[in-house]
Amino acid sequence: MGRGRVELKRIENKINRQVTFSKRRSGLFKKAHELSVLCDAEVALIVFSHKWKLYEYSTDSCMEKTLERYERHYYAERHLVATEPESQGEWSVEYNRLKAKVELLQKNHRHYMGEDLDPLSLKELQNLEQQLDTAVKHIRARKNQLLNESISELQRKEKAIKEQNAMLANQIKEREKTVARQSQWGQQDNGLNTSSFVLPHPHPSLNIGGIYQ
Repeated sequence: MGRGRVELKRIENKINRQVTFSKRRSGLFKKAHELSVLCDAEVALIVFSHKWKLYEYSTDSCMEKTLERYERHYYAERHLVATEPESQGEWSVEYNRLKAKVELLQKNHRHYMGEDLDPLSLKELQNLEQQLDTAVKHIRARKNQLLNESISELQRKEKAIKEQNAMLANQIKEREKTVARQSQWGQQDNGLNTSSFVLPHPHPSLNIGGIYQ
């Protein structure tokens, strides 16, 4: 048969209580060490006896480091819990504000598209018409500005092309003049060379007494 359930209560006998404390403390420290090694966990264990004697265990004997991490984590958690309701309230207000803004923009967009006009009063329709007229004026002004800028750009390009064509025409004329002058000089040189090779006419000879002199 198995062991029965042991009732947990304070041990009245001081000797038995001290022996049990020593055994359970050793077993607890052993389990803490096994947890640290097997699971690669950072473990810190603090035990005070009934006489306020301190017994402690920490991973790699870094109790101060573990306690410092515990304090940072503990105070961070407390600060988060303390500020969470306030943050939730702020986010809720911001969400409602943005939601109302989006709904208003969607409604105005439908009105500008000529939709959902039945609920609008005469004054609201007049304001909407005035807004649309103003928007159309701005659109036309911007369109005319772009057209004028485009025309000016085309005129500038046309002027640049004309100037370039005129410059090319002048260059062609100068080139034709140069070629014509070179052709004339060549013809003159050829004439001079041809005349230098013409044989002179023989002088007439006299026959005296039948003797050729």
